[in-house]
Amino acid sequence: MEGIPHAIPRTVEEVFNDFKGRRSGLIKALSTDVDKFYQQCDPEKENLCLYGLPNETWEVNLPVEEVPPELPEPALGINFARDGMQEKDWLSLVAVHSDSWLLAVAFYFGARFGFGKNERKRLFQMINDLPTIFEVVTGNVKQPKDQSANHNNSGKSKSSAKSRQSEPQSKMVKISQTPKDEDESGEEDEEDDEQGATCGACGDSYGTDEFWICCDICERWFHGKCVKITPAKAEHIKQYKCPSCSSKRARV
Repeated sequence: MEGIPHAIPRTVEEVFNDFKGRRSGLIKALSTDVDKFYQQCDPEKENLCLYGLPNETWEVNLPVEEVPPELPEPALGINFARDGMQEKDWLSLVAVHSDSWLLAVAFYFGARFGFGKNERKRLFQMINDLPTIFEVVTGNVKQPKDQSANHNNSGKSKSSAKSRQSEPQSKMVKISQTPKDEDESGEEDEEDDEQGATCGACGDSYGTDEFWICCDICERWFHGKCVKITPAKAEHIKQYKCPSCSSKRARV
């Protein structure tokens, strides 16, 4: 069983490198090594956990015996749910718990070695520049290849796009922006509209953990998955028209 690595991360950069190594291992388990991972998660076995290791590998194993454990532990008993749901839903569930575990481990190191406010903020910003494991596994974003910095710079240069995706609290994107003065009250009204939005396709209410996009014709909001638009695609759309508005234009 894996415990604290021999080279304990003590700086922001070292903790981030530890995070990236574990994240890479977990992504392998849930994508390229998924068949092997699936087989190891036998529901007939005891409570099992998925561990990402700093050397970009992974393992399925029993939880550590120490109480409390040396490091935060991942979700327990992931194997029990394997046969009770569709495989893609099970993998998505494991991915969400893996994202939570990675953050817990990173901030455990931060607390242990006395990171201050600015160090914690910098660590989270570095982590937040990477897509989550859930986003990678579900295909909402493409897995980056050390291009997060270039991606961020190119995103800032697109003045025609009004994007709220970079904010941790929201994943709603409105492509075009009407030329009117934006004061503080206008921004508050916009956020209120988002909180009360429902998807024009499925009717579900707005949730901060999902990617949304707004039609520039009818101004209705849609889940990206409902209209088959990913965050990556949205960056290249100057004016988005939902399927209903697109079909209306085609008939005219």
